Amino acid sequence: MAILKYNNIGISAIAACVPQKIEYTTELSDIMSEDDIQKTINNIGIEERRIADKDVCTSDLCYQAARQLMKDNQIDPSSIDALLFVTQTVDYHHPATAPSLQHRLGLPKSVLSFDINLACSGYVFGLSTAYAYLQNEGINRVLLLVGETMSKIVSPYDKASRPLFADAGTATLIEKGDFGDAIFSLNSDGKGANIMGIPAGGFRMPSSEETLREYVDIEGTRRNKEQFWMDGMAVFNFGMSEEPRDIKNLIAAAGMTIEEVDMIIYHQANKYMTDFFTKWLKYDKTKTPYSIKKFGNTSSASIPLTIVTELKNGYPDRKKVVMSGFGAGLSWGSVLLSLEKCIISDLIEYER
Repeated sequence: MAILKYNNIGISAIAACVPQKIEYTTELSDIMSEDDIQKTINNIGIEERRIADKDVCTSDLCYQAARQLMKDNQIDPSSIDALLFVTQTVDYHHPATAPSLQHRLGLPKSVLSFDINLACSGYVFGLSTAYAYLQNEGINRVLLLVGETMSKIVSPYDKASRPLFADAGTATLIEKGDFGDAIFSLNSDGKGANIMGIPAGGFRMPSSEETLREYVDIEGTRRNKEQFWMDGMAVFNFGMSEEPRDIKNLIAAAGMTIEEVDMIIYHQANKYMTDFFTKWLKYDKTKTPYSIKKFGNTSSASIPLTIVTELKNGYPDRKKVVMSGFGAGLSWGSVLLSLEKCIISDLIEYER
């Protein structure tokens, strides 16, 4: 557990963009039984998800979220010193996507920009990277763009993953100021790297006719080796064993009790699972906002998307907020910070 502490750095604004297309869980009867559909709705908590068109990338969603954030907060592009792009669904294998976003947004050439390849823990890790840069004298504002288009990498026949994953792009502005303290707990365990991911298409197993050929796995799902695969039970057990303990350790490192926390925002993976985290922590479940019902699991984007959709007109107490994400890698992390001075934009839908 890596504990990182910062002072007088904070989140000043957040915006989010989702595709217009909605796919309802009840429409998936071609791949799921009626019982499985009801379990997805009642237990996991997903009724609908947003799906990007084939020619819309994660960077496009993040670009529009960033434009909205900059417009709402009258941000001069020249005031941005760094741009971080967190995703596993980049525009290209090579080059990195972040510099193209720097150019599209009209940011100066002096901006440092790079991609961070992380999944569901990506927002917390991206924030920690932004905070670290902001400790330096020459960095005053960081634009953190976080998103995924998971629908592009999941087999349409995958009855386990397709009902879960969806698409979104977000933008977060982090800067120096009177924001108080922030504390991060960051963790990883590569031993579990093989319980979810995409086996082929990289350089360990390059793309070929064989990796693109469809096959039927042991659970009867049709996919190819360049599509996402997940051992659902192993992922569930990983989350149960590590995530609530990490939140408990973070709060202890901050010298606080769970009762002092105003809100916990979980990565929106599975409502049944995160409700268990809340119960294990003996925390008030009315202080754990959810966006999973309407937006599903948007991977690294799920925490900021939840902030935009649930906090703008609710949850007034947000001075001591815990955010916690966990996923592929394996990696997981939590942060305790203040959202008291954060300006939240209205959710926007992608426009061509």
